[in-house]
Amino acid sequence: MMYILLVVGFVLLIKGADFFVDGASSVAKLLKVPSVIIGLTIVAMGTSAPEAAVSISAGLSGSSDIALSNVIGSNIFNLLIVVGVSAIICPMTTEKIIMKRDIWWSLGAAAATLIMMLDMKISRIEGVLLICGMVTYIVVLVVDALKKRDTGDEVKTMSPLKSVLCIAGGLAAIIVGGDLVVDSACDIAAAFGMSEALIGLTIVAVGTSLPELVTSIVAARKGDSGLALGNVVGSNIFNILFILGSASALSTINVAPELFIDTAILIGVTLMMYFLCRSKDKTSRGEGALCVLVYAAYMAYIILR
Repeated sequence: MMYILLVVGFVLLIKGADFFVDGASSVAKLLKVPSVIIGLTIVAMGTSAPEAAVSISAGLSGSSDIALSNVIGSNIFNLLIVVGVSAIICPMTTEKIIMKRDIWWSLGAAAATLIMMLDMKISRIEGVLLICGMVTYIVVLVVDALKKRDTGDEVKTMSPLKSVLCIAGGLAAIIVGGDLVVDSACDIAAAFGMSEALIGLTIVAVGTSLPELVTSIVAARKGDSGLALGNVVGSNIFNILFILGSASALSTINVAPELFIDTAILIGVTLMMYFLCRSKDKTSRGEGALCVLVYAAYMAYIILR
């Protein structure tokens, strides 16, 4: 039964995020908010809603290991599997702005997390600092987009009533789905004698990253795999600054000792991705396969340790 509830939870998270983004984007458009700002805020946060629901729910329920390991595990999965699989399907070209700006924000966020973990907890004050970093990053994105006169993707509008219903229904699904995933993941961990950190780094992290994986595979099959790296790096920044920040701001997160190593691995993987993409301004199929192999080795390591 717990496996069924886990799957139901993931479905509610993913579909709820879709409804929430559509409804919130429509309301913003009706209020004359520029499309580019909608894309950089509502849509970006919406795609990270599954991770947010799980980590915040876990933090509030006292499952700190899942709250933190979900974020770290999702970020590692994004860099190695989402980018790796996308590159295997279609070699990726790298946008210069990602290498000059976003990858360093992602690396800085991961390094800041490691520093905050040194006292074996991420406090509420540190959570607020992460959220402030998120606000700063959004401001930088919006300013850069407006300088380039980027109008963003056109946002479809719905009636006010339908928009509100989508927002309410989406939020309800996200909240219920998050609770189901956390509860069932804890039950699975207890049943198999596994730590909550391991469940968070594997099953939960992979499940909450499915939207990024599906989106990137679809883009790669259309020959637009270059979107994958931008989506992944942006998602990783949101995961740490917004999700981990929100979860720890609401409730102090205690840190399991093994997560120090996983956070250090995340920093190493981010640097690896930087050098792979910088070498020829693209990621080849061979490099994509290397990313997948590194992830397989990482999975073997955390299961056996």
